[in-house]
Amino acid sequence: MHSFIKAAHKLGIPRASVSAAIHHLETQLGTRLLHRTTRQVSLTADGAVFLARVRDFLLDANSLEQIFHEQQSRLKGRLNVDAPSRIARRLMIPALPGFLQLWPELQLSLSATDRTIDLVQEGVDCAIRVGELPDSSLVVKKLGVLEMINCASPAYLARYGKPDTIDELSAGHVCIGYHNPGSGGNQPWEYLYQGDVFSLTLGSQLMVDNAENYIACCLAGLGIIQIPRFDVQHLLDAGKMCELLVSHRPRPMPIALVYPHRHQRSRRLQVFMQWFETLLKNVVMPPRAVPISGENHGTSDPDEPVINT
Repeated sequence: MHSFIKAAHKLGIPRASVSAAIHHLETQLGTRLLHRTTRQVSLTADGAVFLARVRDFLLDANSLEQIFHEQQSRLKGRLNVDAPSRIARRLMIPALPGFLQLWPELQLSLSATDRTIDLVQEGVDCAIRVGELPDSSLVVKKLGVLEMINCASPAYLARYGKPDTIDELSAGHVCIGYHNPGSGGNQPWEYLYQGDVFSLTLGSQLMVDNAENYIACCLAGLGIIQIPRFDVQHLLDAGKMCELLVSHRPRPMPIALVYPHRHQRSRRLQVFMQWFETLLKNVVMPPRAVPISGENHGTSDPDEPVINT
């Protein structure tokens, strides 16, 4: 949260109580846990280690409590999940009523952004990641791959014509640029041909940094985009978008669940992961050899089958 005031507000206690508790803890441990400035609060190196160990302790304590709980079918407590905005809006939120009805005592906190966050720093239990994964110590559960397609609006095609080949595409067509908030770089225009991946430089007058604007700009006829099929299938069906260059699609994008390494997962997390994997079954493509860049930098989930190998 980076702020004592925000932490106090979330806990429902005075700010002074938070400051006093942190001071007492640091005195007891004999080390500084937080860097404090007038603008924000951040973890020290010792603070990050302490936070990770405390999370493990609380997780173990919660698991022990659940072992001896009279009603094992009950699921209580808070689960913090982070997901890309379009995954949250198009897939998760429409299905959440049934999930929360099944577990009425579960509290779900869903953050939906297109940026990569620090799970430990933000207090997030798990995150859904689409695309290449950066170097990380997180545990990775691969879920499959999303089919990618090339799209334009009828308004764009009426103005520029429909490209049927890569040569036609590169001769005067424009794309909508996408600045990846996670990697900090611009997404290249790419396509698969005879099993190889190629990149292409297309003109672009417009750059966006989130999926909602990316799709909106395409609908407005401002350029061609490359997007997961599930994200725009309803627009294709309604005739508001048209698929282009079917034989030169981008490579599929991996999708995975990631979470901090812990000795055992909470039952809340296990239930959510199983639910989300079931939710994806009609969206992800069949397993195939599409590597997740950086997949060896994280730890594969040892207790779950690897769907995308």
